Amino acid sequence: MGAESALAGSMPRIANYMALTKPRVTQLAVFCAVIGMFLARPSVPDWRIVLPAAVGIGMLASAAFAVNCLIERKIDARMARTARRPLAHGDLGVVQAVVFSALLGGAGMWVLYMLVNPLTMWLTVATFVGYAGIYTVVLKPATPQNIVIGGLAGAMPPALGWAAIANDVPAQAWVLVLIIFVWTPPHFWSLALYRRDDYAKSGVPVLPVTHGIRFTCLNVLLYTIALFAASVLPFAIGLSGAAYLVVAIALGALFLRYTFMLNRRYSDDLARKIFTYSILYLSLLFGGLMIDHYLQPVFQPVCLRYWSEADCALLGYGAAAVRDQQAAFRQQQRF
Repeated sequence: MGAESALAGSMPRIANYMALTKPRVTQLAVFCAVIGMFLARPSVPDWRIVLPAAVGIGMLASAAFAVNCLIERKIDARMARTARRPLAHGDLGVVQAVVFSALLGGAGMWVLYMLVNPLTMWLTVATFVGYAGIYTVVLKPATPQNIVIGGLAGAMPPALGWAAIANDVPAQAWVLVLIIFVWTPPHFWSLALYRRDDYAKSGVPVLPVTHGIRFTCLNVLLYTIALFAASVLPFAIGLSGAAYLVVAIALGALFLRYTFMLNRRYSDDLARKIFTYSILYLSLLFGGLMIDHYLQPVFQPVCLRYWSEADCALLGYGAAAVRDQQAAFRQQQRF
């Protein structure tokens, strides 16, 4: 009976520690990192690297979010959306949060250094410092452009994943980082729009509070246009094929439609809808990248062997590659 009571009493405490890590945000970050891992190799990457890399990146991301909750506990207590967070509500103390984040971050560093590679560890630590330190402490209370300037830290997961597999961060990985970097402002500002009264109480200088709804809606639209352009870059540089391009255009067109509607006639419901869709958008976009990555080896031989150079060029294949593949195919037919 005593053991059952102790277990029942420990469950709320475990839930409080889990809440510090912002699990849904952490899951999205790890998902984007894993996509970076799969794109870093033509074949399926070694699970002995993928698994510890995902765990290590997730642990350091969770530690960063815990530090964020620690630093912003007084702000969180003034906002209805965040007032129930463990530190803001008093369910956990400062010392508990510090020890938890230190242990989690230290364990994540060990996993990445020992089981993945030092480059991934240092990049992830830099991301931790950028988010928990520079963004949370310096930028967020200082400027309504905090999410733009500090957005690089939140955009890093694909580069971390790529580094885990390739021990390098080439230009292709930074294109993926750019997509998330440009995605972040319309994602956050749509939330801030329908939560503007909450942010006004908190004292945090977010764009809808400092510059008004109309100006914020315009910026959401402009960044969504930039996001549409950034989302087709993987196809433009040959990282992805036609399947991804179709997905990117379809998802981007719907995002643009919503933001145009927001500028024509604002409503909190539409801003909330855009915020929800932005999460789905990023998940489907990166999922489309991975699916396309493994479709290309299946589809490419058909294109390069039987289609004209012009048709293959529309799908991102260079003329030289088409000629070489078709010449090799004709050579095989002679035998």
